[in-house]
Amino acid sequence: MKVPILRLQNAGDMDLPSYMTEHAAGMDIPAAEDCLLEPGDIQVISTGFAMALPPELEAQIRPRSGLAIRHGITVVNAPGTIDADYRGEIKIGLINLGKKPWQIRRGERIAQMIIAPVCRIIWEETDCLEDTDRGDGGFGHTGMGGSA
Repeated sequence: MKVPILRLQNAGDMDLPSYMTEHAAGMDIPAAEDCLLEPGDIQVISTGFAMALPPELEAQIRPRSGLAIRHGITVVNAPGTIDADYRGEIKIGLINLGKKPWQIRRGERIAQMIIAPVCRIIWEETDCLEDTDRGDGGFGHTGMGGSA
């Protein structure tokens, strides 16, 4: 499927998001700016591109596992959602959960983007819901061995 992508002026020399292996689910996204991320800091990082997703798709922004595990750098609102009607620059909200400052360098891959289908629903109001074995068992219910 082809999706229109616009390289912005701040990223003329940069790579566009891309799949790094043949079977990768997500495309790695490079940063379009340098930024120092101190422990506990949240920064919004420019990527230098915008896109026009069709209405039946969304983009999900997720952490890169290596950055998260080795350095504590993750997407603060993971997964972030980019709606099909958004046309502005894609920016990534990162947080440093690590113990050391992390220098983000222009061109460094900072997140991954998964394109996923969106199912639009129509609510059908009702007086009752179909019963299930779980019922209204909430948080942690399935791991409690049957008794609450």
